[in-house]
Amino acid sequence: MAAHPIRRYGDPILRAKGEPVREFGTVLWNLGDAMLESMRAAKGIGLAAPQVGLSLQLFVVNVHDEDFKPTLDGKVVDPEEIMPMLFANAKVTIPAGEGEIYTEGCLSFPGITGDVERVEKAIVQFRDAAGAPHTLECEGLLARCVQHEHDHCQGVLFIDRMTRAHQLLTATKVKKLLRATTAELKAAKKPKG
Repeated sequence: MAAHPIRRYGDPILRAKGEPVREFGTVLWNLGDAMLESMRAAKGIGLAAPQVGLSLQLFVVNVHDEDFKPTLDGKVVDPEEIMPMLFANAKVTIPAGEGEIYTEGCLSFPGITGDVERVEKAIVQFRDAAGAPHTLECEGLLARCVQHEHDHCQGVLFIDRMTRAHQLLTATKVKKLLRATTAELKAAKKPKG
């Protein structure tokens, strides 16, 4: 399956909550591979299905953070052994803890970054491409990436999580991106002829 173009801010699908994944197996493997291809082409570390125009509870990540070893199904694993990963129908639990502020970007917001506060831990219950259930416990960059991509599947964007100061700092760029995307979507709907 070929890579998909990444939807930019202003596309309504980015604000819609994705539907649960119901079909597992070869079709989902192929979709996951296409999403990974799109993510790599854009030089990202995570990508959610809504970002490629699919309203699904599905995302992929490829994070190699050697500082924090994740636990997959109760076993500590090396990130090299499990990456990249596909998460279908993920439920993310954020343990109590103090949030840290980091600069985030998003493939649906090219050229825009901002400070986001997140707890650097996550427990993720999900299904893989074959439909098998798993639990991932992670910290650091992987935890932040999982939270970011899970948010996308819920219709929540990283600009919603930015600190107020960074929302104000990026407001002009965000509005410009919104206008450009809206204009492109309108132009694509016009009948040719």
